[in-house]
Amino acid sequence: MINDLARDVQGTTMEGLERSGDERSEAPRSGGASMVERRSPGPDGVPDPEVVARPKRRQFTIEYKLRVLKEADAGKEPGAIGALLRREGLYSSHLVLWRRQREQAASTQLKSRKRGPKAKVQDPRIKQLERDKARLERRLKRAETIIEIQKKVHELLGIPLRNLDTDEID
Repeated sequence: MINDLARDVQGTTMEGLERSGDERSEAPRSGGASMVERRSPGPDGVPDPEVVARPKRRQFTIEYKLRVLKEADAGKEPGAIGALLRREGLYSSHLVLWRRQREQAASTQLKSRKRGPKAKVQDPRIKQLERDKARLERRLKRAETIIEIQKKVHELLGIPLRNLDTDEID
């Protein structure tokens, strides 16, 4: 049986190894997102095969972007930019975007931007007014409590209260 298998393998021609048109490769395309995180080899020299559940978005510093752009602009011989992109694990679209940002002449544009909702900008007077309002509401509650206690004391002692409407007119 092993001899039959060896004979089949030896007798295989290049046509037999070629794929038919409807077969597809299982390898991921270069443009797709990979879920395998690139890690440095471990102590035994074998890279960590861990697959993360959700890939982390890469963030590049301003210095890194400028360094890569400087190298790309300096590489004039054919294939230099491609070699740079392969070495750094980048796409040509990164260079296009970073060059556009550099042309806009704003180093703030090259910074990594935080995603999500923007923080609300408030005037410091608003915070001061809110604190004053809260303080006055506490004082009002305390005054209303004191008035309620005075009313109960007047009832218990039998002292008649003056009509509040006449007090307001005076």
